[in-house]
Amino acid sequence: MPQTALIKLDPSIANDDLSIRLAIAKKLGVTENLITGFVITKRSIDARGKQPMIQIQADAFINEKIGADGSYKLRLKKVSAFSKKILIVGAGPAGLFAALSLLEQGHHPMIIERGKDVKERRRDLAQLNKKGIVNPDSNYCFGEGGAGTYSDGKLYTRSSKRGDVKKVLHMFVEFGASHDILYDAHPHIGTNKLPQIIMNMRNAIIQHGGEIHFNTRLTDIIIDNDHIQEIQTENGLSFKADAYLLATGHSARDIFYLLQKKNILIEAKPLAIGVRIEHPQALINNIQYGSSASLVDDPSDLSYLPPASYSLVQQVQGRGVFSFCMCPGGIVAAAATEPGEVVVNGWSPSKRNNPFANSGLVVEIRKEDVLAELPELDENDPLLFLRYQQHIEQGCFRAAGSDLSAPAQRMKDFADGKKSLDLPKTSYTPGVTTVNLKEVLPSVIYDTLAAALVLFGKKLKGFLNNDAVVIATESRTSSPIKIPRNAINFQHAEIENLYPCGEGAGYAGGIVSAAMDGQAVATAISLKLEAN
Repeated sequence: MPQTALIKLDPSIANDDLSIRLAIAKKLGVTENLITGFVITKRSIDARGKQPMIQIQADAFINEKIGADGSYKLRLKKVSAFSKKILIVGAGPAGLFAALSLLEQGHHPMIIERGKDVKERRRDLAQLNKKGIVNPDSNYCFGEGGAGTYSDGKLYTRSSKRGDVKKVLHMFVEFGASHDILYDAHPHIGTNKLPQIIMNMRNAIIQHGGEIHFNTRLTDIIIDNDHIQEIQTENGLSFKADAYLLATGHSARDIFYLLQKKNILIEAKPLAIGVRIEHPQALINNIQYGSSASLVDDPSDLSYLPPASYSLVQQVQGRGVFSFCMCPGGIVAAAATEPGEVVVNGWSPSKRNNPFANSGLVVEIRKEDVLAELPELDENDPLLFLRYQQHIEQGCFRAAGSDLSAPAQRMKDFADGKKSLDLPKTSYTPGVTTVNLKEVLPSVIYDTLAAALVLFGKKLKGFLNNDAVVIATESRTSSPIKIPRNAINFQHAEIENLYPCGEGAGYAGGIVSAAMDGQAVATAISLKLEAN
């Protein structure tokens, strides 16, 4: 049996196998030659002391054969036209992992995706960033791989409540991700590497008999006797299946409108809205690492400290404020899905070697906040939070000049409530426009964020300063609606063969949790089909 050792190493030697082996031997009180091998199970940064250290947990094999590392191996079955068919709407992590799980169980997944494949999708992102042209079906949120493909690829979920986290991470590794994600405290694939991994998943699905139809947007759902009979698409296709899995993501507003039109039960779901803040990465390194910040040399060399990150949470007058999707060495991206709105998000390449650090900073939004800002809305409208979200995004669009330029302020100016005379260079390529965000954002968002920034500045000395910029608006943190489903069999509350799934349905919050939800729903569908 392996013995577990928890060791701390200087960053300059933490990626050297011999140094790790020697430290394990010392920790376990054995000679180095008795260690036949080791498997790293966790790795994190301990920056609490004067000198940041790399903390490693490893299973060491002492004078015995090295055991298995717990890798999960896919066992996809070849399916045929006679296999049970499951129609999956959406090719994000929930949809892709559901399809892979269904193939393991011998069923035929058919994915329809409104957007394009990863290669074609890249061209639309270039048009968005360079010319401000938003393709409503192909953008940072829509297309093969979903929102995570071109917006970072963080795999931070470690909660096993929804499913098997390790299985999801091992599957990513099997399709091309680095083994580091299996043990890093904050695993990250990177926007530059995720597209190939997603392509590998797609090829595996097709090679085993599954289907993926791009540029195929759901436009109608035909229901009879509380059962879906077929779905119809904008390009004139119709699909019939034994079950329908809806995994359209948190920004598929047209689908939410369609569900309401078809009297399919949906519910309003509170969300968080705020801004994205961007600092020089060197400043965050200095705040987090102190005199050791110089060790952040070449981010591609793991013998050095990685670019620093942070996680912030604060209560302001009983209301939660928190950082969200922190991207060291990252880029602020234009995440609008329709013309006439400004939405920002963030991402990092695998090396995290850009000169800026950015993070969402968002505020809890409640029903009374929406009705105070938009009293004309019906408090029982299931699209209540969606309409509020859209109202803010359109307001930011107008405030910055009615293009994809984003309204922005220097951070200290934001906290002080005054318009910045000028703005620092940012990574947001469509450009930023100096605006007093106090006049743009609802008071509940602006006032809460301004107060929180002052408190964060006290927690992290140097955090609140005018070299940082506040960019609005970060509004796609989660789905603004929930599609209710049975907690055991995952069927919709009223439509028996409809299975709401993933982030868009309100049951996930990121790549890993969406993937796990896709697997769980696929298993439930399989059990139902096999029981019939």
